[in-house]
Amino acid sequence: MTAPLMPKATALWLIENTMLTFKQIADFTGLHILEIQTIADGESHVPVVPFDPLVNQQLTADEIKRCEEDETAKLILMVPKNPLPNRKVSRKYTPVSKRSERPDAIAWLLKNNPQLSVKQITRLVGTTAKTVESVKDRTHRNAAHIKPRCPVVLGLCKQSELDAAMEKATQDAQPKETQA
Repeated sequence: MTAPLMPKATALWLIENTMLTFKQIADFTGLHILEIQTIADGESHVPVVPFDPLVNQQLTADEIKRCEEDETAKLILMVPKNPLPNRKVSRKYTPVSKRSERPDAIAWLLKNNPQLSVKQITRLVGTTAKTVESVKDRTHRNAAHIKPRCPVVLGLCKQSELDAAMEKATQDAQPKETQA
């Protein structure tokens, strides 16, 4: 079972505002029963501000009432109805030493996988659409020295990422062919 946020502060609030046993509070917060006793006696060396589990949607009043009536019952942590969204994936970092190899990887992708879109190439290699277009049009400042090399070998992306991008590109291309 996962513990509630700020278990000591939650335990203090439960001690002050409910008739729950120390065992029930200890089971809910994941703290030892002696730790709950210490918090209740005020012998804790760290000042703790109570944390209301009702306001923070970790418990309901009905759940507390149910456990107050039955000393053997255990409190059950509520599952949030709207969990926190996953963090947005940030742009991938490319070491300075490998940045000059990006045009080579772009040229390889354009040569060997023409079905990949500019957007997919930018995600794979970690570059801009402008760079991809300049390599494609051969207007890149280093166009004379670009040698197509595999981005996986260069370490700019993983083979699984490349395979997934190629699979997606072929799936996107198939519906267009069936419509024509």
